Amino acid sequence: MDEVKKGGTEQKIRVLCVDDSALMRRILTELVGRQPDMEMVGSAPDPLVARELVKRLEPDVLTLDVEMPRMDGLDFLDRLMRLHPMPVVMVSSLTERGSQVTLRALELGAVDFVAKPGGDVRDGLAGFGEMLAGKIRVAARARARQSRTRRTQDMAGKRLVWHAPTTTKIVLIGASTGGTEAIRQVLEPLPEDSPAILITQHMPAGFTASFVKRLDTLCAVSVSEATDGEPVLRGHVYLAPGGIAHLQLARVGAQYVTHLDYSEPVNRHRPSVDALFYSGAKVAGGDVVGIILTGMGRDGARGMLAMRAAGAITLAQDQASCVVFGMPREALLIGAAAEAVPLGQMAGRLLAEAGARA
Repeated sequence: MDEVKKGGTEQKIRVLCVDDSALMRRILTELVGRQPDMEMVGSAPDPLVARELVKRLEPDVLTLDVEMPRMDGLDFLDRLMRLHPMPVVMVSSLTERGSQVTLRALELGAVDFVAKPGGDVRDGLAGFGEMLAGKIRVAARARARQSRTRRTQDMAGKRLVWHAPTTTKIVLIGASTGGTEAIRQVLEPLPEDSPAILITQHMPAGFTASFVKRLDTLCAVSVSEATDGEPVLRGHVYLAPGGIAHLQLARVGAQYVTHLDYSEPVNRHRPSVDALFYSGAKVAGGDVVGIILTGMGRDGARGMLAMRAAGAITLAQDQASCVVFGMPREALLIGAAAEAVPLGQMAGRLLAEAGARA
């Protein structure tokens, strides 16, 4: 067992690291130790050791490797979130397997994830350390969610019925921390003839493909990673490619199409929710329903305000159902979002508003 650190200021965020790599444990301990507002109170090489340290140290945040020996990391997370819910940040490898496990971990209740540095693990540590610290701070303030792995009935039996009108609005959705699970909960009840949906979820390159694949399997609507110039069609969901380009709504004649913008990050994000929402305000106006879901920061609020001024219907996820209320709160504070809606009701409202007459 690694040495447990004692002492420290009570105000600091207490972090416990779980990783089977001794090198990663040392690096994470060093990076966390550099932050004035947090401390690494202990580290564990596997979930069995971690289980005892969680009980003894009562950390504020757990960092968890996605693939662990002695006990599967997902099994450990599932048990942890059922028996002792707490904020967890996954530390993931940039591989297909790593991204699939990470996304499953987010469904089980992990708050967020950070991708391990590629190649020589010590390369690019400054940027990695800054990102890790930011996610730990967000996690420490986030709402812990219990595992939801056991569903009482098939989702197909819960799908909403929608008598689709001849013309419908385009739906634009933005999300960040906690958004992968929130997006799933919005899309999964939708019927296959739902209005077209464009989504920007803050996500690094390498993870979008796995996220899209899982959503497409679970949902009746067709979910894909957006490419440039695609016709925006009913029953289809287009997700911004993580870490690569901003997704925007454009128009060619009478047809709405997708547009990928490879310009610099907006609000430090690429893709940016503001980039999507401003495009909706510009080219569609009152033909849009804008939705902002759980997330840290302010990305999307100003763009949503522009959409509302252009005649769009604008909704924000309510505080009680958010993992992090930052983005919805900002949209509500500046009058960008007209109403706060519980996550469990968002799919129904989406359908009702998309079919409503202007």
